[in-house]
Amino acid sequence: QVQLVESGGGLVQAGDSLTLSCAASGLTFNRWDMGWFRQGPGKEREYVASITFSGGSTWSADSVKGRFTISRDNTKNTVALQMNSLKPEDTAVYYCGARYGGRKTYEYWGQGTQVTVSS
Repeated sequence: QVQLVESGGGLVQAGDSLTLSCAASGLTFNRWDMGWFRQGPGKEREYVASITFSGGSTWSADSVKGRFTISRDNTKNTVALQMNSLKPEDTAVYYCGARYGGRKTYEYWGQGTQVTVSS
């Protein structure tokens, strides 16, 4: 049974930093690309950042480029999202997802962690 469990969300002020973590179990972690997505109030879920199964390549959305960094530790089966210079518009529920290397669709999702940024 595959499980993705996010943690690290909370209430912060604009300009603060926060690190989210996603712990994976039930899969061969180093064969799965991982991604972070978010869904703000009244909005659709949107892509934030992703990292290949080896950690060799990363991508991020323009809205977070230069502020958010995705990383992974294949020895601990975790993926992290370091978020700096947070803005109120970053307020959302953040989800991690797993996609088998080379495939297009994320197959597994966590339950999400709330990030609220006050102005």
